[in-house]
Amino acid sequence: MARLKAAARTRLPTEQATSAGGVVLRRTPAGGEIVLGKRRRERDAVTWSLPKGTPDEGETTEETALREVAEETGLGVRIVEQVGAIEYWFVQRGTRVHKTVHYFLMEPTGGDLADHDHEFDEVRWVRLVEAEALMSFETEREVVARAAVLAGLAS
Repeated sequence: MARLKAAARTRLPTEQATSAGGVVLRRTPAGGEIVLGKRRRERDAVTWSLPKGTPDEGETTEETALREVAEETGLGVRIVEQVGAIEYWFVQRGTRVHKTVHYFLMEPTGGDLADHDHEFDEVRWVRLVEAEALMSFETEREVVARAAVLAGLAS
């Protein structure tokens, strides 16, 4: 039975997908804070994650990251530097998808979290020391740890 499942999995068509997003950090008297978004998911109940999304036609990775972070968080942001990318696989509508997500360290320049779009049910600032326990995905926790070092906010 295990061989049959493995064989069936390898026969699925495969495609590549790319997204870009941001690790939005700020320094406060109480320490560093990060913007995280909460989504309700049937399968997982609730996930807390970084803002990210898919490029529009002709957009650069940086343009995608800036637009998606602004839409999903309600904040104006600027890129400080590139943090790196993560990769993962998932199956969607009978196709295996290999996704690469490029992340940038960002700082807020204005806006309001109340203006976030429908992608997240809730968006909020979270103290960096609490973010690791709240975040749903290990790969994103690793990205946040790298960004905190780059921003001089690592503990």
